[in-house]
Amino acid sequence: MSKTKAMKKRYDFSKAVQGKLYRPAKTLQVPIYLDEDVRRKLLGKDKRAAANLTKIVNAILRSQIGVLEMLK
Repeated sequence: MSKTKAMKKRYDFSKAVQGKLYRPAKTLQVPIYLDEDVRRKLLGKDKRAAANLTKIVNAILRSQIGVLEMLK
């Protein structure tokens, strides 16, 4: 059994540097979960297309964004 030290009641942070170890992420990849019926429609019968699913979804979204921009 390891011995752990109890926390002190007070710590001195007067010389601390805020954000010293912080490194901002270059990009944030947000996972998108497709419903199974949508996924099947996008992939069709080609099981190998799953590797290109990101490209397929991006192309669809870009085209829809283009339509929305034309309607403005």
